Amino acid sequence: LVNPLACYETDYKIEPTSQSKKCAVIGGGPAGMSCAATLAERGHQVTLYEASDKLGGQFNLAANIPGKDEFFKTIRYFKTQFAKLGVEVKLNTKVAKDDLSGFDEVVIATGVKPRYPNILGIDHAKVIFYDELIRKEKVAGKKVAIIGAGGIGFDVGEFLSEDNSLHGTSDDIYANPQAFCKEWGIDMNIEAEGGLVQAQHQRSPREIYLLQRKTGKPGKTLGKTTGWIRRMTLTKRGVKSLSGCNYDKIDDQGLHITRNEKTEILDVDNVIICAGQVSVNSLYEELKDTQSCHIIGGAEFAGELDAKRAIKQGVLLAAKL
Repeated sequence: LVNPLACYETDYKIEPTSQSKKCAVIGGGPAGMSCAATLAERGHQVTLYEASDKLGGQFNLAANIPGKDEFFKTIRYFKTQFAKLGVEVKLNTKVAKDDLSGFDEVVIATGVKPRYPNILGIDHAKVIFYDELIRKEKVAGKKVAIIGAGGIGFDVGEFLSEDNSLHGTSDDIYANPQAFCKEWGIDMNIEAEGGLVQAQHQRSPREIYLLQRKTGKPGKTLGKTTGWIRRMTLTKRGVKSLSGCNYDKIDDQGLHITRNEKTEILDVDNVIICAGQVSVNSLYEELKDTQSCHIIGGAEFAGELDAKRAIKQGVLLAAKL
């Protein structure tokens, strides 16, 4: 995920540059951070601009999902590299076209923003977008419908179905090996047949519906090695998955859907929108015809959030400049 050179050491070369350039990287997410660090490693003069008050981009959201706090360590790594390599980091800084005229190379890594689906009532008070929820800018109620069953939808499902009161206690499955084994039915004494005992999965403190428009299995696009774990986790916690849903409207009654040619109303406190992302690339469109400009990461292609692709793009672009 974080080292594109692994197993490709002879294909991808990070070598000192023969001509040091003045480079600007716009956006401090995974793509921007990897590009800035590699550019500086090669000997370029690098300034990294980030509009928010901290580095990390979508990694800051991912790290708040149960079991994914290690993403904070990746952010810490890049901060350390920037200090060692002399990357100038400017937080809380939005840049315009005119601010970049003095740079030899400009890399646009401005990432993504949530997609607003065309649903009647999308501006209703019950609606919360996934980034607002994970940043804890808004709090979900006890009954929740999640629109979108991709990677982000499952992340939000885990986030909402977790018993937050257990964090840091002896029952926290992400901090305590004994609690993890209890959750998954692993016999640490290796006395039970097959090393397995009855699993004791936590139940969600909320009533949660996970919905998708597609008629196939929810979570089909999740990672091959971990997707089954994530699907099982939500199932064991009592999250209800509904496929083939048309979203009719959101109002005071809840979420109105049509499924199997039948209309129903999900009486929920909140509707969480995880309906994909769109690229933030307006600055690239302004610059591309007048300056040496490159675009990477989510700004180039939103799709499913893919940190592996973003980091690799950052490193490989920096290796060429």
